[in-house]
Amino acid sequence: MNIIRRLFDYKGAPVLAAAFFILFIAESRRQLRERTQSRKDRMVINTLVSLPAFFLLRFLFLPLMVRLAMKNSKLKWGINYQYSAPPFIKGLVAFLIMDYTNYLWHILNHKLSWLWRFHVVHHSDHDLDVTTALRFHFGELIGSVFYRGAFVFIAGATALQVLIYEILFEGATQFHHSNLKLPFHFEKALNKIIVTPRMHGIHHSVIKEETDSNYSVIFSFWDRLHNTVRLNVNQDLIVIGVPSYSNADELTAGYLLKLPFTRIRGWDEKDRS
Repeated sequence: MNIIRRLFDYKGAPVLAAAFFILFIAESRRQLRERTQSRKDRMVINTLVSLPAFFLLRFLFLPLMVRLAMKNSKLKWGINYQYSAPPFIKGLVAFLIMDYTNYLWHILNHKLSWLWRFHVVHHSDHDLDVTTALRFHFGELIGSVFYRGAFVFIAGATALQVLIYEILFEGATQFHHSNLKLPFHFEKALNKIIVTPRMHGIHHSVIKEETDSNYSVIFSFWDRLHNTVRLNVNQDLIVIGVPSYSNADELTAGYLLKLPFTRIRGWDEKDRS
C-alpha cells in the first residue's frame, strides 16, 4: 500500500532505526542498571527472535490495520464518525483510544495464560535495554491483530492515524525498555505524561507484585487512573526476568521461538531440566 510505503517505510522506519541507534549508544554511556549478561549475546538472541515478528508487523499487521481503517472510512462506523470536530481533535481521540486499549491488552497478556505463554518470551530477558524492545514472539503479534484491529474499527481511526500511532508506539517501546539513566528529577516530571525507563524497569522485575504494575505503553496516566502504577522502587535492587526461567543458558533464540508451544512453568516454579 502506498501510504505504508510513504509514511512507515520511507519516514517512520528510518526514524525508528535512528532512535534505536541513539538509545543504544546513550545507554552504553549512562547505564541505569548493572548488566548481568553479555550485551552482544543478548543482542543476537533478541534480534533473531524479533525477525518473524518484524516480518509479520510489516506484511500482516500494518496492512490489515490500514485496510480496516480504509474500509471504515466508507462504512463510517466507530466513535470518530459519530461527531464533528477538527481533524486534530479526532486524531487525539483515536490516539487515546488506541493507547488505552493497548494498556488493557498488556494486562490481558499477563492475566490470561494462553496469552502469557507468548508474552513470557519478552519477560524472560535477564537484562532490560533497548534490544529487549525487539524481543517479542511472532505469536503475540498475531494475537494482537484481532484485538487491536477491533479497536481501530471502534475508534474510527483513519489509516494515517493508525500509522502515526504505530510509529510512536514503537518509538515509545524502544525508549522505556532502554537502560538509559536520565536525570532523576527530569524523568520524574516526564513520567507524569509518558512511560520512562525507571517506570518500565519495575514492570520487568522478578517480584510478581512489581511485574503486575506499570502496564502503560505511551501515556503513563492509564496506570494512575486504574491504580496499577508502582514507583519508588530502588533500581539497584531490581532483578530483571522471570524466576522460573532463571537459567540464561537455556534461553537461546531457538528455545524462545518454540517456548510458547511447550508447557509454561509457573512464576516461581523451579527448572527441572
